[in-house]
Amino acid sequence: MAIDSSGRGFTLTLLVFSCVFAGGRAEGPVAESQGGPRILGMRLEKSDTPAGTTERGVIQVTEGSDTLFRIYGLRLLPNTSALIKFTELYSSDKEDDTFGALTAPINRTCSELTKDVEVKGSMAVTNQNTSGVVSLRIKQLRKSEVVKVFALCVRDTSEKEETWYLMDDQDGRVRVVEVAKSLLPIWLQVILICFLLVLSGMFSGLNLGLMALDPMELRIVQSCGTDKEKKYARKIEPIRRKGNYLLCSLLLGNVLTNTSLTILLDDLTKSGVGAVIASTVGIVIFGEIVPQALCSRHGLAVGANTIMVTKLFMLLTFPLSWPISKILDCVLGQEIGTVYNREKLVGMLKVTEPYNDLVKEELNMIQGALELRTKTVEDVMTPVGDCFMIHSDTVLDFNTMSEIMESGYTRIPVYEHERSNIVDILYVKDLAFVDPDDCTTLKTITNSSRSLPGIGFHRDAVQQGECMSESIDSSYSPVTGGKSHLAIVQKVNNEGEGDPFYEVLGLVTLEDVIEEIIKSEILDESDLYTDNRNRKKVAPNKNKRDFSAFKNENESKVKISPQLLLAAHRFLATEVSSFSPSQISDKVLLRILRHPDVIQEIKFIDGDKRSPLHYVYQRGKPVDYFVLILQGRVEVEAGNENMKFETGPFSFYGVMAISAPTLEFRSPSHVSDLNRTSSLSGADRTDALSVSGSNSQLNSGAAAQTYTPDFYVRALTDLQFVKITRSQYQNGLMASRLDSTPQSPESGHDAISLDQAPPPAADSTLTENGPDETTLLLLHEQNSPHEANHHSQLENSI
Repeated sequence: MAIDSSGRGFTLTLLVFSCVFAGGRAEGPVAESQGGPRILGMRLEKSDTPAGTTERGVIQVTEGSDTLFRIYGLRLLPNTSALIKFTELYSSDKEDDTFGALTAPINRTCSELTKDVEVKGSMAVTNQNTSGVVSLRIKQLRKSEVVKVFALCVRDTSEKEETWYLMDDQDGRVRVVEVAKSLLPIWLQVILICFLLVLSGMFSGLNLGLMALDPMELRIVQSCGTDKEKKYARKIEPIRRKGNYLLCSLLLGNVLTNTSLTILLDDLTKSGVGAVIASTVGIVIFGEIVPQALCSRHGLAVGANTIMVTKLFMLLTFPLSWPISKILDCVLGQEIGTVYNREKLVGMLKVTEPYNDLVKEELNMIQGALELRTKTVEDVMTPVGDCFMIHSDTVLDFNTMSEIMESGYTRIPVYEHERSNIVDILYVKDLAFVDPDDCTTLKTITNSSRSLPGIGFHRDAVQQGECMSESIDSSYSPVTGGKSHLAIVQKVNNEGEGDPFYEVLGLVTLEDVIEEIIKSEILDESDLYTDNRNRKKVAPNKNKRDFSAFKNENESKVKISPQLLLAAHRFLATEVSSFSPSQISDKVLLRILRHPDVIQEIKFIDGDKRSPLHYVYQRGKPVDYFVLILQGRVEVEAGNENMKFETGPFSFYGVMAISAPTLEFRSPSHVSDLNRTSSLSGADRTDALSVSGSNSQLNSGAAAQTYTPDFYVRALTDLQFVKITRSQYQNGLMASRLDSTPQSPESGHDAISLDQAPPPAADSTLTENGPDETTLLLLHEQNSPHEANHHSQLENSI
């Protein structure tokens, strides 16, 4: 575009001319040579993009433009354009260069010429050769640059070498700025404008269609409308219940859409008046008239099909629309519609009784359901003292599972430490794949993430002894909501000193609630009482199952799995020389391990970690037993330096206690040395005793032996371990020798009564064709209860 010559740039040009002709400037940009061209200044002539002069008199052009500059000087020729170049003074990523007049270090010699400003063609010179027009190509700025300032450089033709000199400070400056861009590309703006028009119409139509639907009308449509209407009403009814919140979200979305539409139209048309006219016409036609005419007749279908968009905008406008809706709810009240309360419903049923087809039993059920709010939890709950519960550490053996099956309950609370501390619930169906012989603990079966819902009471409900004044329907929502069929009844106990706490009072089941609704007791084959309040027993059930005939009275007190028992047997037979097959046969060792008193446990007390009950061995205290750790961890303190270290499962101690005749043995620092060294010496002494003595001599020699450890073994966690006394071990030695010694006819009866199986082989390793004898014996005992009882009698004899 053309620049007016009467502007500030023209004044600057005249000033340059006056200075040159007056000879007031001591330093010229170019040394004047005899008869050569001399450039004195320049001004902007024309540009195809917005250009002009800044407030500081600096020429400003736009990037990527073709610009014409008028050059002023003396003796200018068409080829003088070759003497013009530009150099870059500075660049900036912000418009903070004082309109191109920022002070920059000046070097009279142009050391580096730029290619961002390119001189095109020759100069169009006037008749007097004092001015000429030259074409410049301004290239695009880099992405990180907002402003770039160039300075004019002129070549000195009088020098042999090509030397370029810089014009004066601000006379030859050119300020290049980036092109003013639109907010978005034009094609994207057109798409967004069409999309916003659709949104504006949708918000306007939904505002009329959804808000015109009464909440009660939607519920009536759900019950007695067509299938399609029922489907639409089920989708709309949840958000229609939030009337003010829905209204605020729709209005806020409509206003936001219309405002954004106006801004985009203003940027697209570059005219404020045009944007107002276009937005008004588009919003009135496409955003108000058409959608409202459509939704007033088909509001249910349109609202159901756009329900996801409505929920999305309700979520997006939540920070602003939700507080406004709450204020409206407080001021105007919640929108309810046409409803019938409890009294009106009961009255309606009584008035219409001669005309309806309801029988007396149905009326009683309806009345019981309506009166459920007046019932308190105290009327239906079972006191905690009468509830059937199981401790969380209970082992699920045959006796425990028989007791569970005989109780007849399908959901059993699990407690810890005390009955009021209910932590979980056991479903009887979870026991379907539990083998009683595995002796699985209850903690393994129950799921800690499955918690029982609780019915709590406020402090005002506990006063004056009315601790269960809450109604069933208001306080028993976890059961009626389908989360559980069993709930804990508890109250806040603020008596005495200390903080208040929840006190468990009893349990409430879904059956109790149903009985109150139907006003009748529900009895099944497992119920022991007709009512939990009066504790009246039901008639004896002759078909009740009795599992007492299958109980084993001689089973071990501490339960471990058969796999762990077999692992302990294999470890003792292979790792502890005193229990090797050459000393004790596999069958006898297995009988020892299955003895009721051999497998023991220690419950760790967190509050008293140094309790005497935690010690397995104590320094200076004589013992006569061997210990093998099965589960848990222990701390060993040994040596004069009291060195401490921890060990875990399958570490053993006290081998010398069952085989060594000396009074005291010093234990080494490590557990492996402590046990294996003792095992070797103990085995040799056992062989000597077994060869030279009889049974009575062996027992008397064992009684004379005492073993005094000089180390401590203390439990760090719950512990399960094998504890074999000296007498048990010596009897096992004798039983093994009796099995391996050929018997006379007189002693044949004793040999048969000791064990019906053939004598074991000396090698305890696995055979090539299948499992070893110990594994087969375990499987045989599990599959044959009669043989298991017979082995338990043999264990007692050992």
